[in-house]
Amino acid sequence: MDNLRINADRLWESLMEMAKIGGTKKGGVCRLALTDLDRQGRDLFTKWCEAVGCTVSVDAVGNMFARRPGRDPNRPAVMTGSHLDSQPTGGKFDGAYGVLAGLEVLRTLHDLKIETEAPVEVVVWTNEEGSRFAPAMMGSGAYAGVFSLEETLAKTDEEGTSFGQALRDIGYQGEGLGGRPCAAYFEAHIEQGPILEANAKTIGVVTGAQGQRWYEITLTGQEAHAGPTPMARRKDALVGAAKVVQGVNAIGHALQPGACATVGVLKVHPASRNVIPGECWLTVDFRHPDDTKLLEMDRRLRALVAQAAEEGGLTFKIEQIWEFPATPFTPELVDAVRRGAERGGYAHQDIISGAGHDAIYMARVAPTAMIFVPCEEGISHNEIENATPQDLAAGCNVLLNAMLDRAGVAT
Repeated sequence: MDNLRINADRLWESLMEMAKIGGTKKGGVCRLALTDLDRQGRDLFTKWCEAVGCTVSVDAVGNMFARRPGRDPNRPAVMTGSHLDSQPTGGKFDGAYGVLAGLEVLRTLHDLKIETEAPVEVVVWTNEEGSRFAPAMMGSGAYAGVFSLEETLAKTDEEGTSFGQALRDIGYQGEGLGGRPCAAYFEAHIEQGPILEANAKTIGVVTGAQGQRWYEITLTGQEAHAGPTPMARRKDALVGAAKVVQGVNAIGHALQPGACATVGVLKVHPASRNVIPGECWLTVDFRHPDDTKLLEMDRRLRALVAQAAEEGGLTFKIEQIWEFPATPFTPELVDAVRRGAERGGYAHQDIISGAGHDAIYMARVAPTAMIFVPCEEGISHNEIENATPQDLAAGCNVLLNAMLDRAGVAT
């Protein structure tokens, strides 16, 4: 049973079939959380899992669990998974790879008639991206008790549709939340960065994830006519926001190594070409593998916004809407991933995740580890996101062997 192999062609074909749902002209995917396209992806996943004898259940926030029983049904399950929702201009592999790699593990066990000691489950987490409903990783966060069921269901998108209503609309609101016995959780994912490709490594053995903070900032000045209002008398919110954008970028450069700082959204009101902007709303995303440095980034941001507001005669509001600390993964599971890479003869290296993943919240409730494979030029959250069939198959082989390492093979 050592160093089993999955069906690489079948994995690739499944990824391409899933990518047709919400496929874009540029070759990417737009499959936002809790839309009808999300429903179609979930329906296809359910069909595939049931075809290999698995049962699929859904919890109160729409997380899906495809279960293959083990010889001992009372043992905690060995789980893997990721998400099927995407960014508005997302790629084919972000999230979907982790789900379909888990599916391929189920199919391989079915084909080879392997009975595991413990049950094996594949999870589809709801709204990992946080694109339609903020914050990100909402389904796994609710599962882990970070967010309450009530606050999760009450979140709204930009059109005012609640998370709960959208969940009911697509027919994927079940019952219960959290508490499923879990012996181990593995998540396979494309790296979403350039390190593995640059170092010619096939497998990233993920030892942990960066800490992260999300902010929403409002700068308020005064709308006025762009012609008659002298420059010295203006309270231009956009000028203040521009200073914040530049300052956020400077914070990221100043706190290297490891810091990432991004302004991803900027909204101007009233957005008229001959009106001085009276209000600007913007988002800030900070990440760092060192929690003390992340705290310093927070301190510098608050000072930066206060200074920009004072210089422009503005008022301001800063709201931190999401935070999680740097997260180490479970050493025994990390070792299982490393052994899987070595058994397969794959070049590998230890790596820290720069992105947020559902594994970060799962690490609060179960032993957890991740497997990375390279993506072309490190590009992700982009329609041109790409990965090779060979690398994706390698990551899935490592996943299969790591899961069997924990679930055991019945003899």
